[in-house]
Amino acid sequence: MYLVYADEKGNVYDHPGLFAVARNGDILTEVLEEELIPLPEGSTLVSLPDTVPIGMNPDTGEMVKLDGCTAVGALVPQGITRLLLPGYVKSNRDSKLPLFGYSAVVWKDNRFWVAGRASDDIYKWDPLNFPMDELRQRVEKTLELFPQNRILNHLSHCALEYECLTASNNFFNRWEGSLPVSYTCNAGCYGCISEQPEDSGFPSPQTRMNFKPTEDELVEVMLHHLQTPESIISFGQGCEGEPSTMASIIVPAMRRVRETTDMGFININTNAGLTDHIKGIVDAGLDLMRVSIISAIDEHYNAYYRPRNYTLENVARSAEYAASKGVYTSINYLCFPGVFDREEEMEAMINFIRRTGIKLIQMRNLNIDPESYLSMIPKAQGEVFGMKQAIEIYQEELPDVIIGSFTHIPPEQLQRRKNMA
Repeated sequence: MYLVYADEKGNVYDHPGLFAVARNGDILTEVLEEELIPLPEGSTLVSLPDTVPIGMNPDTGEMVKLDGCTAVGALVPQGITRLLLPGYVKSNRDSKLPLFGYSAVVWKDNRFWVAGRASDDIYKWDPLNFPMDELRQRVEKTLELFPQNRILNHLSHCALEYECLTASNNFFNRWEGSLPVSYTCNAGCYGCISEQPEDSGFPSPQTRMNFKPTEDELVEVMLHHLQTPESIISFGQGCEGEPSTMASIIVPAMRRVRETTDMGFININTNAGLTDHIKGIVDAGLDLMRVSIISAIDEHYNAYYRPRNYTLENVARSAEYAASKGVYTSINYLCFPGVFDREEEMEAMINFIRRTGIKLIQMRNLNIDPESYLSMIPKAQGEVFGMKQAIEIYQEELPDVIIGSFTHIPPEQLQRRKNMA
């Protein structure tokens, strides 16, 4: 397994004499065969600015810096959980990598491989199923049908410019579609992809919505999308703040929709900090809820989310309430090699999942500059198992909990919807 690196022009090479080295958190480590999968279709190789790649001399085991070059990482499709970070050191300590999830990549058997694990079926999230020419036509037709709907106009930008697959589904009328609703948030996430302070050093890769939609606009989007048993409409997108802050329009919109149709599923992606608001949304007919979380340890959670007037205990109570009312609950677990697999992190999260009745762990690669993230969270206290072993421990400790990457529909609920269709 040979080192992959880039020259100053961004050309990618494999090194003929140095073995690949990766990182688990801030620990340099060899890459094991069992941690590799062929580079998935839809992946992108990127050079990491202001970094120096590190390889290993196969004869001596010595770590070698490859000066004059930059490290290379892979950006893998959704549904692939990265197991290791690229092996590098910063050439400029003050430089921050753009907000993406970088995976270790190596050269072996005349092809690229990545340190990763397929966590879910990626068919519905395969970019090949979203042909751009057809999408443009569908966007045009949908906007002709709803020329005054600002949400759909906003989503057309997300679909065509950012190539957001969830937004694209609104125009293909299938699967899980977006319904952004909030321009405000009750958290100040360190790695927020839609809003960063000017002095953060992180450029936001996308723009947050800048208007408050009306109840009528929400109803229009929901009824347009909820036309098949498998359709899902989802509040809480990367282009918005916290959706539950807009419970005052979400609740009546949901009730109006459910007076008209029982088709499809209503989902919310939320930090779940506003427990009273979440209760109202649940009681209005919510089907699915995905709670965004990075840790079940208060100090770590607070360092990343920087919650405003809520605590991790509020999050737990919201999840408990939703589960008690029959909502299919999951966590959107922001995973980072060398942190997710810490003993104390795993113990706390397993207890959180057992307490709250979570049914599904959606594994999501944390998009962050590794050095910035590691410097702000608590240091490891116990053993660090490695991502592969950590996932196996979760499977053993929580045998009834699904480990995936995407929103799942409970089979029995889907069958009921099909019977009603």
